[in-house]
Amino acid sequence: MKYLQDSKFDAIMMDPVLPCGPIVAEYLSLPSVYFMRGLPCTLDYKATQCPSPFSYVPRTFTSISDHMTFMERVKNLLVGFSEPLLCYVFYLKYEKLASEFLHREVTVLELFSKASIWLMRYDFIFEYPRPIMPNMVYIGGINCEQKKPLSKKPSGL
Repeated sequence: MKYLQDSKFDAIMMDPVLPCGPIVAEYLSLPSVYFMRGLPCTLDYKATQCPSPFSYVPRTFTSISDHMTFMERVKNLLVGFSEPLLCYVFYLKYEKLASEFLHREVTVLELFSKASIWLMRYDFIFEYPRPIMPNMVYIGGINCEQKKPLSKKPSGL
């Protein structure tokens, strides 16, 4: 930590799925740039205060589209209600670590909400439409591998 403090970095760029980077950014009082695909339990949208209503936005791993029937909306609602418990269990040890390290009570959501910019590896083509905040930028396709071009179709077909 001494080395990082002495280095006088301008910002920290990280994938915050495991919140060690946000803890270090908070400790060093540095702006954070998140480069990520998404956080569990839609914490990325909660941290940026994006609306994410159960009746409109399908939850991860539900296999539901954005054109939901009534029963799919009920399923989505139940999955959405279970997310806070799952995230609490997943991130509990990081909240304890952050609170010990920063010498004050802190939540993971509070740490994530300090991000300056979110570079989201999403693509409007593949995602459901949803509102995002101005500091969230979709940069989809950045992790796609360049493939060989398609072979030319034979002229006799």
